Amino acid sequence: MARVRLADLNLLKLPRRGNAARTHSTRTRAPRARRRARSLTLTPEPHPWLRALGMVTVVVAGAWLGLLIVGNVRVPVGPVNTTMALRPSLNGGTKIDVSPLGALSLDSHAAPVRLDVNVDQLDPERAQALVDHPERLSGLQDEVVHDVEHGTLDLAVRSCVAVVTGATALGLAVYRRPRRALAAGGLALTLLAASGATAYATWNPKSVLEPRFSGLLSSAPSLVGNARSIVTEFDVYQKELARLVTNVTKLYDVTSTLPAYQPDPTTIRVLHVSDIHLNPASWKIIASLVQQYKADVIVDSGDTMDHGTAAENGFLDPVGDLGVPYVWVRGNHDSPATQRYLARMKNVHVLDDGRAETVAGLRFAGVGDPQFTPDRSAVPGGDAAEQLAGARLASSLRDQQSRGTPVDIAVAHEPVAARETDGAVPLVLCGHLHHEGTEILKYGTRLRMEGSTGGSGLRAVEHEHPAPIEASVLYVDRDSHRLQAWDAIKLGGLGQTTAEVSRHLPEDNRPGAAPSPSPPSPGASRSPSTPSSAASPSGA
Repeated sequence: MARVRLADLNLLKLPRRGNAARTHSTRTRAPRARRRARSLTLTPEPHPWLRALGMVTVVVAGAWLGLLIVGNVRVPVGPVNTTMALRPSLNGGTKIDVSPLGALSLDSHAAPVRLDVNVDQLDPERAQALVDHPERLSGLQDEVVHDVEHGTLDLAVRSCVAVVTGATALGLAVYRRPRRALAAGGLALTLLAASGATAYATWNPKSVLEPRFSGLLSSAPSLVGNARSIVTEFDVYQKELARLVTNVTKLYDVTSTLPAYQPDPTTIRVLHVSDIHLNPASWKIIASLVQQYKADVIVDSGDTMDHGTAAENGFLDPVGDLGVPYVWVRGNHDSPATQRYLARMKNVHVLDDGRAETVAGLRFAGVGDPQFTPDRSAVPGGDAAEQLAGARLASSLRDQQSRGTPVDIAVAHEPVAARETDGAVPLVLCGHLHHEGTEILKYGTRLRMEGSTGGSGLRAVEHEHPAPIEASVLYVDRDSHRLQAWDAIKLGGLGQTTAEVSRHLPEDNRPGAAPSPSPPSPGASRSPSTPSSAASPSGA
């Protein structure tokens, strides 16, 4: 009986041993679970937005690296060998690099990618064939368009491969997961396709008519070419693209020298300068522009001097050596003594009190600034004085119309005075504010304001960045005397050597535009213009 009970007791103890073993195992696993939980709390899962941002960064960086490394295509365009590439850009557009002469920028499209075209070299055999057989230039248009289309297609295919390969490779290096790497490659391809669709939707073939040139100023006239009337019957993009390639071919001719600029005989070229402010370097720049653009006449809208004293008059002597007529109006820094000194020069035409003169085939009229700000003894007349001077000029312009001798271009120094001529003349030129700009006034007159051709004179060193040197070349039709185009020229200021030339077309001279309105009839009247709300700096 005792043995049975002992066995029973042993049987009863067996489950207890199992419970003890399980309890021990549980106690052993518990610290590990707690340690694992603590490790999980120290490295939490990233937020979905952060994961998405990381993926976008990998996609963009990988696509950019792919385009940079393998996204280039060598394409012969006519007689020129080029390299085409797509590059990330916030503004889009097309950049044509004609090294070492400079670069042309076109606002061809709006997309996060820019088309870069580098002119590498001129093929001697193809170029010589064009030189020996000029009649082949007529077929250059179709050849250039075919080459560009073929090169663009090759570039599109190579760019797709480049962005997918770059994004996939970088995704694999970052995530080390094939699925994430393939997702990065797919997103890169989608991004490129969206960029291409945006570029196609915003494509502007007429942008080739208004290029921006940056580089050597001496090569700008030959590379950008002549400004001329744009006829609506021809295909703008193809013809102008062929013209650009022809210009580049001439620049890389076998002589390795720049061709002589041949101005369009149907245009009169007007060089507009202003606010020289006693900067002696301006005369060399003006003389260079006259020579390079074959300017027919120079118009100076005032502030040639800084204090207007008789001691400064010797500064004006280089005007007599410029070789072309010089039309001048007095600015608020030019004294009557300055005006008398210039009036004695043979090639200078001083305009004042609305007096009109015909110079280089165009009829000009102007008014001097009624204020001479260096004279502190006189009370400034402000905008009221400027408006009164502009009203006298406008009255003279209407008198000229009634006599059958309408004025083509009016000139004033202050924009406030210039605005008073609205409706009485097609084009009015001014300066004073030291920055260039164009404005169509209420009654149709175009106001063209020039920057400082002297780089603001001594004021160039007052600010962190030196003021640029600005001038314009206006192309006026020789028959109709209407403005056809203008080139805005900007040179880097003191200590800088950069140059930029941008071509602009008036709205009524663009392809497909409606005919420009006829000039105001003689004696036409208008209500007085609203005074300018912006105060003009008296010390400008």
